[in-house]
Amino acid sequence: MRSVFWLLGLAALAVALALLVGRNPATVTLFWPPYRFDVSFNFVVFALIAAFVLLHLALRAIAVLRELPAQAQRWRSQQVERAVVGSVMDALSHQLSGRFVRAQSAAQHALDQLQTSAVAQWPRRDQLQLLAHLLLAESAQALQNKERRDEHLQAALSPQLLKSAPEAYEGALLRAVRWAVEDRDVDAARSRLAELPQGAARRIQTLRLKLRIARLGGATAEALETARVLAKHRAFSPSIARSVVRGLALDALGQAHDLQQLQAVWLKLDSTERAMPELALAAAQRANGLAAQGEEGADRVAAAALVRAWLEPLWQTFGSLEPAQQRQCVQALEPGLPQLDAAWLARVEQAQRQLPNNPFLQYLSGQACMQRQLWGKAAQLLGQASHSLQEPALLRRTWCALAELAQERGDEVSAQAAWKKAALTN
Repeated sequence: MRSVFWLLGLAALAVALALLVGRNPATVTLFWPPYRFDVSFNFVVFALIAAFVLLHLALRAIAVLRELPAQAQRWRSQQVERAVVGSVMDALSHQLSGRFVRAQSAAQHALDQLQTSAVAQWPRRDQLQLLAHLLLAESAQALQNKERRDEHLQAALSPQLLKSAPEAYEGALLRAVRWAVEDRDVDAARSRLAELPQGAARRIQTLRLKLRIARLGGATAEALETARVLAKHRAFSPSIARSVVRGLALDALGQAHDLQQLQAVWLKLDSTERAMPELALAAAQRANGLAAQGEEGADRVAAAALVRAWLEPLWQTFGSLEPAQQRQCVQALEPGLPQLDAAWLARVEQAQRQLPNNPFLQYLSGQACMQRQLWGKAAQLLGQASHSLQEPALLRRTWCALAELAQERGDEVSAQAAWKKAALTN
């Protein structure tokens, strides 16, 4: 459409000129005493137009001549800039391919060109300088040259570069945190992590580094909270997230030094974590271990109450647990059998009736009956458990309980045989 309008405009101009000069008899007289010049009006018009064009071209030529030094300087600046960009790209390529010495040489060449060139500032000059320093530091880290790494890292973290290249500056800080973690320097890693702006501190990469720092420094609670945030943002696959959170929660439970601290750690776990059988069983075992270390009977009573409260959700799905988890559940409930109330005793008996062939439930029910001096029922259940139990510790305690029951009813022969089997159980 624009070409059509241009064509119409040119046609209109041609028609106007044809009407103006086609039959125009006018003349222009120039007096220069004692001379007189008679010139056609058409000639004057075309001469004026030609003079204007010539003047315009002359002025343009003068402007181009004046701009030649600036263009030459701009061309030299572009050549240097292209050379610096090429050196930085070469350094990055060598870095990715594992050629760290060549990467150092290319990055150093870029820095030399930046320092020796007396050219005007480029739009990304500071960013190129920061990246060159960072690539040099990265290569030095790979070559275990920590002095050179720290030198160029400090140059990359200069305040001047922060103003002009904030994103690259944050990347340099993240690399510094990672290198401190690789050096197992927790204090330096935390110091660098604190320098990150608030927005960068919430990124997934930063949270991953924070998790590694917390685990390296033994801050299990902080590591667990960070792992939860990463799992919420889907930084891990569901299976890996569950495994990481479970491992950290197990560490937190294992680090508890008394029942109060153990209960506080348990309450900090969310509902999905408390529903994990591994965590509930680990908390119950830790509670029994802490109660066994104490000399007060109140600790054992409190531990037994906590164990029953923590294992109650598992007990409702006892049949769906793995055999190893069933064994751990029974072993965790066994120390609290003397404090077992009527409601829990009914639950144990009901579970044993629902799964009559389960050796772990036979063992637990037999031990509970023995605590309440129900000798006949205890002997029956423990006798059934002795034929199917494979766990040496439970089987040994089963034979010991059968020996005590035999002595209780005065059957020394059976008691001696049971004691012998208990001794021979490995």
